[in-house]
Amino acid sequence: MAQHIALAIADEERLDQQDPLRHLREHATIIPPQPTSVQNALLDLAVPLPTPHPPIRLTLAVDAAPGCGGITWPAGEVLARYLARRGPRALKGKRILELGSGTGLVGILAGALGADVWITDQAPLVPTMHRNSELNAPLAPSVRVAELNWGEPIPPDLPPTFDLVLAADCVYFEPAFPLLVQTLRDLLPPAQRETEALFCYKKRRKADKRFFALLKKHFTWEDVKDDPERETYAREAISLLRLRRR
Repeated sequence: MAQHIALAIADEERLDQQDPLRHLREHATIIPPQPTSVQNALLDLAVPLPTPHPPIRLTLAVDAAPGCGGITWPAGEVLARYLARRGPRALKGKRILELGSGTGLVGILAGALGADVWITDQAPLVPTMHRNSELNAPLAPSVRVAELNWGEPIPPDLPPTFDLVLAADCVYFEPAFPLLVQTLRDLLPPAQRETEALFCYKKRRKADKRFFALLKKHFTWEDVKDDPERETYAREAISLLRLRRR
């Protein structure tokens, strides 16, 4: 049985690499298929909003050349759809930071919903984030780009506090686990318990447990229960969590 499960997980990882968003192909999705070796491509996205709002239409540059962060991944779409479902009223005027933004999809969508947003990632992804911020500036004018390396001090040019911290598909590289936890601690100190944190990830390997063992020392979490698509993505081992500082 254990060997069968291990083989099934390996197959899931292989298929995710070939088509990161395959798990939502049978359901309504905002992102069209991306080639495995996509380079310097543009995607036109239509993000549905609650009635009576029309969908938000974004243009997203995707490029695998800088690394895996240059394309979109399943948890990012789940988190984007959840924010869109909450609607503009929930995010308008909020100060938001996204970790591991990659293409910037989640943060740019939050900006299009009226938030003041900082999308962040490592240096190789900064050009991609800048390009996508510029492509969508008419709809999301209050999106800023910043380099932020997990485990290092928060850059002084970022605001000292945020209303909401977002992270999607950030649990994938085991050596970075303690660095990500440290950055979450820095952004969500005990004195700022009013800051909301939404953390979306896809379980891919047993090593993920180590990340949550580290996280548990400083945070508690619960599943986001007000998402009607929860059962759909849960079947694909995707979880959307709300973190709270201990």
